[in-house]
Amino acid sequence: MGIINTDIKQKTIGKEISLKGVGLHTGKDVTLTFAPATANFGFAFKRVDLEGEPVIEADANYVTNTQRGTCLEKNGVTIQTSEHVLAALVGMDIDNVVIELDASEPPIMDGSSKFFVEAIEQAGVVELDAFREEFEVTDIVSYMDEESGSEILVMPAKEYKITTMVDFGTKVLGTQNATLNKISDFKRDISDSRTFSFLHEIEMLLEHGLIKGGDLNNAIVYVDKPLSPETMDKLRVAFKKDSIAVKPNGILDNLTLHHPNEAARHKLLDVLGDLALVKTRIRGKVIANKPGHFVNTQFAKKLSKIIKNDRRNNVPNIDLNQPPLMDVTQIMAMLPHRQPFLLIDKVFELSDTHVTACKNVTMNEEFFKGHFPGAPVMPGVLIVEAMAQTGGILVLNTVPDPENYLTFFMKMDNVKFKQKVMPGDTLIFKCTLITPIRRGICHMQGYAYANGKLCAEAELMAQISKVK
Repeated sequence: MGIINTDIKQKTIGKEISLKGVGLHTGKDVTLTFAPATANFGFAFKRVDLEGEPVIEADANYVTNTQRGTCLEKNGVTIQTSEHVLAALVGMDIDNVVIELDASEPPIMDGSSKFFVEAIEQAGVVELDAFREEFEVTDIVSYMDEESGSEILVMPAKEYKITTMVDFGTKVLGTQNATLNKISDFKRDISDSRTFSFLHEIEMLLEHGLIKGGDLNNAIVYVDKPLSPETMDKLRVAFKKDSIAVKPNGILDNLTLHHPNEAARHKLLDVLGDLALVKTRIRGKVIANKPGHFVNTQFAKKLSKIIKNDRRNNVPNIDLNQPPLMDVTQIMAMLPHRQPFLLIDKVFELSDTHVTACKNVTMNEEFFKGHFPGAPVMPGVLIVEAMAQTGGILVLNTVPDPENYLTFFMKMDNVKFKQKVMPGDTLIFKCTLITPIRRGICHMQGYAYANGKLCAEAELMAQISKVK
């Protein structure tokens, strides 16, 4: 498992765009507006109808109810049925968007993601000055709901793929499978697959005053029981129809299927939307057997925890005994620093977007003479300085004559120290670009590890300047 920085730029939309409709369960008129967002913002819902316009991030930890869709709640503010909107955003390869709503539930539209996809296309897609992170799956992660028998897992794959398998044990809707082999196929293969329900569920929902926004144009209804005259009357009244009948394929005659396996495809759409709550793009193959919002979101919570721990403990896998890419002599040819202020010994990896280096901390360091000499601990500011020197290698590698440049700090944010560093420790540094290098300015995330644990982290910005 591991968080990897790709060379893919993050994306948002080009302009605001709105859709109007009704909420499936509330029956309320609602306007949804997609608005551009900055890099690393992710997806978040904004309730513009409430005082202060509270924001609810699309985060698995805010899931409170999954009975009839995925409900998010933060500080008493709710968003219902979030999955179709989120599926459209991920399916259109977007990373950052604000979803403004003037009610608690997005418009159901036709029960699929089709109209959201069309709105995103109309708004246009814009690249941002930041790289996308992905969670690379190297071991199988699974979650099973013993009560329902639903299971979902993710296994290693070169890109994000999803397969869903549904089996409701009824004659009208037997076993179905659907697969999305690459995200770029979402619009064509999955986005127009509509939500569905069984007749017995429709009756129960009507009795409880739900699906007020249902008009049989936004849901496939599978008839899994005989239609009594009394039921027919209820449905005619509820859905404002003069007559209702059952087609030979066992669905009500309100619509024609877009795909023979539309139910399985819609379940895949739901999985994609629910797993957007992980907040990190997945590089792996998801297999979901009898998926539902509960099992999907529990799995999303499990993945979120793994990713959080991985960020903290993502120690670079480096053989310290191998010949380095750069030894200390080569480092001194690039960096102007000299002892006692040269704080890295070797460079092991160097690409356009990241660099890893190390320092062997010995008792002979000059700073130990005055910094807690009785209980020597490496000063935290020097760990950050060593991170910056590591990042200096990354930015100086972009010019043909690095010996003619100096590197200067511009800013540091979110500096945290986790573990003490003492004589005998080997520090490993990793710096990864947050945004592409522009005009010699390097904006990067730095990590320092010792004894297999994260000991410090910081967001750093530095600029190289030519020596006059």
